[in-house]
This record gives sequence, structure tokens and C-alpha cells, in this order.
Amino acid sequence: MFKAIKKWWKYFGAKLNRNFDRNADPAVQLEQALAEAQQQHRRLKEQAANVIASQKQAEIRLNGKMTELEKLNATARQALMMAADADKAGNATKAQQYNNAAETIANQLIQVEKDVEGLKTMVIESTQASDQAKAAVAQNSRLLQEKLAEKNKLLSQLEQARMQEEMNKAMSQLNETVGDDVPSLKEVQEKIEARYAKAKATSELSETSVESRILEVEQATANVEAQSRLSELRAELGLDAAAAPVAAPAAAPVEQAKPAEG
Repeated sequence: MFKAIKKWWKYFGAKLNRNFDRNADPAVQLEQALAEAQQQHRRLKEQAANVIASQKQAEIRLNGKMTELEKLNATARQALMMAADADKAGNATKAQQYNNAAETIANQLIQVEKDVEGLKTMVIESTQASDQAKAAVAQNSRLLQEKLAEKNKLLSQLEQARMQEEMNKAMSQLNETVGDDVPSLKEVQEKIEARYAKAKATSELSETSVESRILEVEQATANVEAQSRLSELRAELGLDAAAAPVAAPAAAPVEQAKPAEG
């Protein structure tokens, strides 16, 4: 039972991580990664500063011990010289006192010499550690600068990718139907072209109809003129009465009706 729960827990954890990685903003993740790298660099600098400070302290202590060593050497020599002078003067008590003082100073001198040797070793080791710390900081600083440059490059690529995605989305909306109630640009274009073609055809038909009416009017006018000219010719030939039914067939029933009235 416990193993099953553990497996499900790991599964849900992996699923959540996957969903998070898929939905997370790359720009924000990039900023987080760079912020972590900068924090690591600051911690490294603090550690290096502590190492360098230890080296400086060791050098200060060594210099102090060297000064103390020189002073003790000078004091021991002086005590020995004063003991020798007292011995020459026949003052054995003072000579013994100066010799005792010189011995005490010599013991201090031995201890200080040991301290100096230990501090020298410490200074050498701390100097090496300091150099390594400085090199590590310099190397990490260079890597951080490279990461910052890479960050700018990745942000530029991300912006280009987003722009391309927006362009692809726009082109897709232009060529495809977005929804049942939203036509695509292609559909609107086809609809407008169809209306334009129909309007153009209607206009051409209207123009054709007007032109045909004009031709009919002109033809009727020509027919009237022709009939008038024929009437003049009949009158000159004395053929008006005989040719009347032929010239004006529509008036024939009226001419036939008149004798019936008489």
C-alpha cells in the first residue's frame, strides 16, 4: 500500500512538473536562472573575500611576530653585553641577573621563532588559497558574463519566436474560419467578388436594354420618315387612294366602314 501511494505521489509530482514546464514563461524562467547564477557569484565572492581576509590577517600577524623577534634579539644581545660588562666590573650579582634576563628573553625568542615559522607556513597556504579564490571569482565572473550575453541572445530569439507565432496565427485566421459565426477573410473576399460580379452584370444588362430602346426609337423614326417619303411619292403619282391600304394597313378597317354608313 505504501509503495503504491509513493508511486502515485511521484507520478503526480512528475505530471505537475511537466505541466509547469509547459505553461511557464521562458523569459521568467531565464530571469530566474540568471538570478540564481548571480546569487552564486555573490556567495563565491564572499567566500573568496573571507579567504583573502585570512591571508591578510596571517601576513599582519607574521609581520608583528617578525618585529617582536627582532626586538627580542636586540634585547637578548643587550642583556648579554650588560652581563659581560658587570662581570668585567667584578659585580657577579648583576652579571647573574643580566644572564638570567638574557635566558628568559632567549626562551621567549625561541617561542616567537616557532610562531614565526608557523605563521610563515600559514601565510604561504593562505596565499595559495587566496590566489585560487581570486581565480575562481574571475572564472565565475567570465562565465556569468557569458550567461548574461546568452540571456540577451535567448530573449531575442524568444521575441522572434513569439512574433513568428503571432504571424502564423494571423495568417491562419486569414485563411481559415475562426468559428461558425465568424467568416474567414477568404469567405468575405469571395462574397464581395460575387456581389461585384452580379452588380457588374446587372449594369451591363441595363446598358444593353437602354441601347436596344434607343435603337428601336431610331428605327421607328426612320420608318416614319420612310412612310412620309412614300406618301409624297404616291401623291405625286396620283396613287394615294389606291396605295392607302398598302401604306397604312392599320387604317383599312376605318376606310371600309365609311361606305357602310352612307
